Amino acid sequence: MRDRAAEANATRREFLVGTGVVVAAGLMGSLTGPAHAAAAIAHPAPPFSATTSSGGRVQLTDHLGKVVVLEWTNHDCPYVRKHYESGNMQVLQKDAAAKGVVWLTLISSAPGTQGYVTAAQANELTAKRQAAPAAVLFDPEGTIGKLYKATVTPHMYVIDTQGMLVYAGAIDDRPTTRQADIQGAQNYVRAALDAVLAGQAIKTPLTRAYGCTIKYA
Repeated sequence: MRDRAAEANATRREFLVGTGVVVAAGLMGSLTGPAHAAAAIAHPAPPFSATTSSGGRVQLTDHLGKVVVLEWTNHDCPYVRKHYESGNMQVLQKDAAAKGVVWLTLISSAPGTQGYVTAAQANELTAKRQAAPAAVLFDPEGTIGKLYKATVTPHMYVIDTQGMLVYAGAIDDRPTTRQADIQGAQNYVRAALDAVLAGQAIKTPLTRAYGCTIKYA
């Protein structure tokens, strides 16, 4: 019980330092500087290329013309476990896929840190949890995560068919590790997908992401 309490306290500290303010500042900034400038709402999503858990290579530009979801994850994070152990994340993934949305799960944990997995382990987790991403992508150097200003897991992004970043932030409005809080929560990602697929404006394009801090190199 002590271990669980210590983990919960540590996770809560991570949540407090990992949420909101940094994300909002980074995403609302202007696109200046290098060719691959940091992500900003209502601007083109920064292009990237990454190796998949199946050994292939995925480029964001491969999916231009489709709605794309980016999900930063860490399977050991209690906030991530909340959404996977309840089945909430899988339902969202499968509903999105049924509507033609491309769901990309990214792992930016550095080797030797919490959340880092091998390709075999990533595939085992996907199968065990019956998850349904189009691909699991590896970002061990943190290049993609930092480009998108991803700070915590889960950290969610939606890109429209024109390649514009239209949503960034939390999966929902209940920043806890309790599965019971999923019921009745406002799911920001589902709402963003419903809006963009209907050709409508997203009411809340930027929210505070909550979760465990990403273990960058």
